[in-house]
Amino acid sequence: MVRIPRRLRHGEEATLVEHLDELRARLIIALAAIAVAFVVTYAFHGHILHWLNRPLPDRLKKPVTFSPVEPFTTSIWISLWAAFLLALPVVLWQVWAFLAPAFEEHRQRSIMLVVAFATALGLGGIAFGYWVVLTPAIQFLTNYDSSHYHILVRARDYYRFVSFVLLGVALAFEVPVFVLALVRLRILTAAKLRSTWRVGVFTMTVIGVLLPGVDPVSTILSVVPLVALYLLSIGLASFLEPRWRSEGGRAPLAE
Repeated sequence: MVRIPRRLRHGEEATLVEHLDELRARLIIALAAIAVAFVVTYAFHGHILHWLNRPLPDRLKKPVTFSPVEPFTTSIWISLWAAFLLALPVVLWQVWAFLAPAFEEHRQRSIMLVVAFATALGLGGIAFGYWVVLTPAIQFLTNYDSSHYHILVRARDYYRFVSFVLLGVALAFEVPVFVLALVRLRILTAAKLRSTWRVGVFTMTVIGVLLPGVDPVSTILSVVPLVALYLLSIGLASFLEPRWRSEGGRAPLAE
């Protein structure tokens, strides 16, 4: 039976064997959490598939499959990904508990706040992608040139498209975390961000165009929040930078 490992304190010494034992125990806990979550998600995979199929037009509510094993493999993969998302808090906590002793106590609190902020932004991105971006994009794509095509939606390709769109939007919502990290590391300054905001807006527009989803609807709906989040990042950087500089440290790299 695997014993729950104790989190080491900052500066506490441990042998290589003890570190490896802790790593092994935390990996087992993370995998066990995913396995338990998989049992739950597979039991409710019909509800998950129904939730994923909701953006489809009524005539395409049930995606088609083209091989005998595709319904089974698709349901397994959907359940597995859902299980990973469900178990993600446990997995991230095990990763953090293993790495935390490398940071000082006050740094640990700051990092946990950053992780919480990034998690909230990621969840917000997934929600925005599903309820705002995905449905208009699917409606546009499945009705485009419908007079020239007999349109069918293959299950495997549809769920891959949905995953890429939601993941892409979730990652795009992490822009404030990335920008604030550059300011915190003094690679950028708030003044530099304010003076070059047009370049930043253009960059966010390019990123929005490059996100998964080839249709103009999802592209426009992705660009708008990206630009808004970038402008929010400038405001947060202007507010937080004086506090960070008061802590002292090396001179900024960016002027």
